Amino acid sequence: MANIQKLDPDASPLDFYGGELRRLREAARLTQPQLGDMIYCTGSLIGQVETTKKIPTRDFSERVDAALRTDGMFSRLVGLVLRSQLPPWFLEYADMETKAAYISTYQAQLVHGLLQTEEYARAVLATGMPEDLDGLLAARMERQRVLRKKNPPLALVILDEAVLYRPIGGEAVMRAQLQKLLDFAHHRWVRIQVLPFEAGEHASLAGSFTGMRFTNDPDVVYTEDLISGHMTANPKTVREGSLRYAHLQATALSVEKSVERISHVMKERYGVRP
Repeated sequence: MANIQKLDPDASPLDFYGGELRRLREAARLTQPQLGDMIYCTGSLIGQVETTKKIPTRDFSERVDAALRTDGMFSRLVGLVLRSQLPPWFLEYADMETKAAYISTYQAQLVHGLLQTEEYARAVLATGMPEDLDGLLAARMERQRVLRKKNPPLALVILDEAVLYRPIGGEAVMRAQLQKLLDFAHHRWVRIQVLPFEAGEHASLAGSFTGMRFTNDPDVVYTEDLISGHMTANPKTVREGSLRYAHLQATALSVEKSVERISHVMKERYGVRP
């Protein structure tokens, strides 16, 4: 007799997802391989999701909903599952990010998470040697849905030029990442500026920071250190952050000139013409 792993649906959103998947699959009198055939994956993957060994993706959830006729239940649940994969200290920021009407960020080291390709994000997240890299990656990709919702926030992003040159993941990954930045040039709600090397000293030599504005809540400023993140609505700090960001905007290249600079780096550093 097969050893069926017992599930505790109250343990976490992932456990609840896996328990419901098993319950509804068995109610439909389908084996794991049979359901896998219906949604174009292996029975092993079905089993791994049911036993919380694999994080379900949004695409997987949509196909399960269609196969089991669950009226979008798994598609609605997967957002909670992916959110639960984020580090506890980051959860408050992630919640605020989904509610923001306006996001302004300066990034000194890396492309901002909302603009990363999957391969670039994987390389970045792997540096922290996480126990579940796939779960963290899926959660980061889920965050990017905020830019595709009906009323997305206005996202103003300033990238230090060093970000364009730092070869995260290798040349192929960087070519794809820079191309994605160029693709955002046509996005109505995203504006990317490059802070060039020739700017010299500037208003945020201390590092990266993000400001968020809301329709009905106070503005906040968010920063990170080696271990965790810090968010504050202190009016003095928010005012200082806004002032520094205004100086950075004035010092950075225009959106149009930034497109030219990114294109130049792609050709010069990574050997491809955009």
